Amino acid sequence: MADPYSTLGIARGASESDIKKAYRKLAKELHPDKHPNDPAASDRFSKVTSAYDLLSDADKRARFDRGEIDGDGNPAAPFGFAGGGRGQGGGFAGGGFQNGGADFGDIFEGLFSGRAGARGGSPFGRGAPAKGANIAYRLAVGFEDAAALRPQRITLGDGKTIDVKLPNGVEAGTQMRLSGKGEPGAGGAGDAIVTIEIGSHPFYRREGDAVRLDLPVALAEAILGGPVKVPTVDGPVMLNVPPGSSSGKVLRLRGKGFTGKSGVRGDQLVTLMIDVPENDATLKEWASAATPGNPRAKLGV
Repeated sequence: MADPYSTLGIARGASESDIKKAYRKLAKELHPDKHPNDPAASDRFSKVTSAYDLLSDADKRARFDRGEIDGDGNPAAPFGFAGGGRGQGGGFAGGGFQNGGADFGDIFEGLFSGRAGARGGSPFGRGAPAKGANIAYRLAVGFEDAAALRPQRITLGDGKTIDVKLPNGVEAGTQMRLSGKGEPGAGGAGDAIVTIEIGSHPFYRREGDAVRLDLPVALAEAILGGPVKVPTVDGPVMLNVPPGSSSGKVLRLRGKGFTGKSGVRGDQLVTLMIDVPENDATLKEWASAATPGNPRAKLGV
């Protein structure tokens, strides 16, 4: 069983930010995509992911620090017991446990519900059977799917496919645990640890929970105003452009961004970009007849 702190290369007093930073660094170095033919790297990646999973859970981390569970998340052996027989300084053997005339049989019978004595073995028993190992997966999610929280299908190691629901606040590096979808073991199957990767988009970009878009508009649309069709992650909608709009004006489409951890969805921020066509004879004629004015007067020039 590995020490999760050592696995991530951090001190026991590390902050949540330090833990996350260490994991991201190691996950990037050891990712299976970078080492397709290196089983050792894949195994290390799984161990790093399991260590992060334990330390990023405040309750599990506290239990590990108190010695209640081991680095794999399994219950620790009571009183540091590590085997049967006679210890060099323990003064105990096989079926009894006495020290200075005090019989501790009742104590251990209470701890283990008398089952060890019924088997005729050590009062410590053999311990709970270990669960199977966790398996690390990477799930590539499209930008629009992530924003709209569309269900994703993942193929597991056994060839089976399942549909998973993306969590609120999903971002690159978010991890999802699929209980019982890991390696089989005597104590039950381990879990699948799924790390989310969100792809980029040709014209959307993320800013917190907001989605930003630069929207080209014709000069006439900017001058006269009116409804224009705008793409969103949920599909096209109509947006009203105010008359006399300039390039750089930002308009808001509410509820068309990413869903935050609170469950509230962000907005889409649309920046108008006036598209002036090249070599347009009509536009040149209009510009020649117009009085240009000085739009830079506020700048003192």
